Parts: sequence; structure tokens; C-alpha cells
Amino acid sequence: MTFHKPILLKETIEGLKISPDGVYVDMTFGGGGHSRGILNNLSAKGRLISFDQDEDAFANALVDDRFQLIRSNFRHAHKFLRLLGIGKVDGIMADLGVSSHQFDEAERGFSYRFNAELDMRMNRKQGLTAKEVLMQYPEHKLLQIFSAYGEIRNSKQLARRIVAKRKELNIQSVKDLENVIDPVIRGDRIRYLAQTFQAIRMEVNGEMEALKDMLESTTELLKPGGRLAILTFHSIEDRMVKKFIKTGNVEGKLIKDAYGVPQKKFREAVKGVVLAEEKERKVNSRSKSAKLRIAERL
Repeated sequence: MTFHKPILLKETIEGLKISPDGVYVDMTFGGGGHSRGILNNLSAKGRLISFDQDEDAFANALVDDRFQLIRSNFRHAHKFLRLLGIGKVDGIMADLGVSSHQFDEAERGFSYRFNAELDMRMNRKQGLTAKEVLMQYPEHKLLQIFSAYGEIRNSKQLARRIVAKRKELNIQSVKDLENVIDPVIRGDRIRYLAQTFQAIRMEVNGEMEALKDMLESTTELLKPGGRLAILTFHSIEDRMVKKFIKTGNVEGKLIKDAYGVPQKKFREAVKGVVLAEEKERKVNSRSKSAKLRIAERL
């Protein structure tokens, strides 16, 4: 099964500053590209634990005694690591992009490029689907997700339109949704559809809550000097990661001790964001929106 090529692979591996005998975690196995890169830098004593909630990812599972793939949302990774007897690790990475495989598999309903049932579940064992969000959420909640997760300028108009039209028809497919929202699209149509689908997908999969849980768990999981490498693909996630690295929490609130000294948990190992080089951007269009942040546990 073909998944997307790993983005910023060289930069991610370098940022992790891999210790050959160390223990590492790939929170988002996907096609296994980043995991392979980590394993290539480990000795026989090294160990890699990877996570993915999508059953399709297991078609790419690596055959290696140093490697273990666990089916779970990464928000629960710390629990599984505890069960494995792993306390602290040397490095953690996560690629928060949706894989090309998920976008290209029409029946998953992730993309506006194919007419399919509105599903969008990364874990197909979970209950909530995209069509249920669209058919059941009250207007104020739809407004909230379109504004917060899609950053859609006319979110109120979009939410009102969906609530009005669903009284007349079932919004079950990608084409149904497009037909409903076409009259209220503002600006570039493709961009608007992408933002709308992104917002719904993030709600269906609880992506921001899961990211918050995962980031906060890295504080306890990483050894002092351990590295954290996070790849994001839109500003909503990048802002959360940036705040977390800067303050140790996703709210961006810097905690100080009784003497007013900031209690920082991380430092930027690489200043700001790492972007894909022109060569990679030319051969992989998805890399154009990628931002890599690398931090070190204090």
C-alpha cells in the first residue's frame, strides 16, 4: 500500500539528534517513512515504538526486532509505553499531516476530489462521522468548528446555510455538501472547500484535543536532553506546538516559581521553523505547507 513520502525526513532525523542505543517514539507511523529513517540510525540495542490509529497503516509495518507498531491514537501513547515498561525516551516525533493514502482512498470521504459518503474517520471503529456532524450539530457548534478549525471568514453564514438545507435533504455525500455550500463560497473555491473539509475532519477525529494530550505527555516521557520534532501543515496546529515549546503548555501561559523565575520545560533546539528546501517542494507539493519545530527537554 502506498502512502505519502516522508516530508522533511533528513531535517527531522537530524533534529532528533539520534543516540544509536536510544529509545524513540514515532507518534504517527503512516507509511513508515520517518520510522525507517529513525531505525536506520539505531544500533542493535536501539528501540523504536510507533503508533497509528488507522488500520491501513499496518500494511506498511516494518519487520525489525527493534520495532513495534501499536494501533492507538497518539494521545494514549504514554499509557502503552508504561505497559511496555518504558519510562523515559530519547526522542519523539510526529507528522500531523493526513496521509496521501487517506486523501486518495475515495470511500473514506476525506477529500472533496471524490464523491463518496462523508465519513472522515481516521479510526473507522470510532462512532462519529462527518455526516453526523453536519446533520446533527447545532448551528452554534458548526460555527465554532468552521471558525476555529477552518478559519473560514463567513463561518456564520456557512453554518446557517447547512442547518437550513439539512431540513430539506440528507447531507450524506461529498457532492451533497458541495451543492449545499456552493452558494456561500467566498474567494477561491478550492481553498474554501479545503478549509471546510479540514474543519469537519478535525472535529470528527478530535484532532486538537488529541494533539494537546500528546504534547503534554511528552513533558513526562522525554529524558532531559531528549528531542521533540513535530511536523505541522496548517497554522492552527503550528500555533499550539509553538506555544507548547515556548511555555510548556498549549495555552501559552508561562508558569513562574515563587521567585518569578520562568519554569520552562523545553528550549528551541532549532530557532523557529524548518521549511522544506526548494528541491523537495518541487517533487512533493505537500511539503510546501510543512513546518517542522524541534525542541529539547530541559
